[in-house]
Amino acid sequence: MNLSDFEKTNYSGLYVSKVAHPTFGKKYIARFQHERKRYVKVLGYTKKDNLTKKSALNLMQKFKDSIVIEDKKSNIDIKEVPTAKVENQDEVNKLKYENDLMKSILGEFAEHDTDNLKDGIQKIYDAEELKQYQIELIKLQNHLENENKRMIILFEGRDASGKGGAIRRITRYMNNKHYRIVALGKPTETQKNQWFLQRYIEHFPTGGEIVLFDRSWYNRAMVEPIFGFCTQEEYEIFMEDVVNFEQDLVRQGMILIKLYFSVSKAEQKRRFDRRINDPLRQWKFSEVDMQAQDLWGEFSEKKYEMLRRTNSRSAPWHIVRSDDKHKARLEAVKIILNSIDYDGRNYALDFQPNEKVNISVQKELMQMRKSQNY
Repeated sequence: MNLSDFEKTNYSGLYVSKVAHPTFGKKYIARFQHERKRYVKVLGYTKKDNLTKKSALNLMQKFKDSIVIEDKKSNIDIKEVPTAKVENQDEVNKLKYENDLMKSILGEFAEHDTDNLKDGIQKIYDAEELKQYQIELIKLQNHLENENKRMIILFEGRDASGKGGAIRRITRYMNNKHYRIVALGKPTETQKNQWFLQRYIEHFPTGGEIVLFDRSWYNRAMVEPIFGFCTQEEYEIFMEDVVNFEQDLVRQGMILIKLYFSVSKAEQKRRFDRRINDPLRQWKFSEVDMQAQDLWGEFSEKKYEMLRRTNSRSAPWHIVRSDDKHKARLEAVKIILNSIDYDGRNYALDFQPNEKVNISVQKELMQMRKSQNY
């Protein structure tokens, strides 16, 4: 196998042939070093094996993992365990090896709560999956800066729907000079006498900047009318004017993304209970939270009207089912990445929406007509 016949991909150790075979297509190979040994493996062909760069990368990773595991296995001193049944000795040795391997990674794991361990390990897997898309967010941010474009992302949803956690994951590796998180409190007396949208406009992005609103002007569509912070007339004026306002923003070059995190009633209650009982989360619980479950029906009615009346072609709502936090965060990132063509996109990643999590407005409204669970 002549390496000059292959070219590097953008993944270390993964190569693809320069010339395609007329029947089998291009050939993918893995080539890397481990413990001063060089390993080369043919992974397959694009036509014959239907290999894509992403699937070839997965095969290479599995091959790497098998080499590393075998190397660790050879270095672990497995003592023979006495047993009456000689035919089970291989199985006993295998269990001993697996136990030693787990201890080398997790320490004295038997002393810890099993659920906490599972949760912690799953978070590591989730973080690794999300990291590839966080790299793409940096590329998108660079593109906005280079093209002097502006982006607004609205995060809406009921209390404990996962908005804050999603914002933290989205911005975690971004350049903090070119994004801002805006979470406005109660309006001042001066702001109460201004045009309602004025205090939000003051925080709009400049060229090359992203502004993420943790709750937005849509407070007037849900929270304010329910708690009596605005009149019915003010509510109706907002609902009639907001679509034209957003259309004007988009027409002037603003990239506007509206995300609604849709949590179920049962999951919201579970998260509230956790906030109450966990000393590390008690600060999150507020008087408004205490009323959220009792006012579920009222919030559902306002949510339905908001989605029905303020969804438009130029500024559509994206519904993200958020009972599973990781899946919700991943879909939110995909929505943002799919909102604009940016340079250097990694097409080996899956940018297709998960239709069980990324729900259309029409589907959400239809579900709400059957049940107010969301």
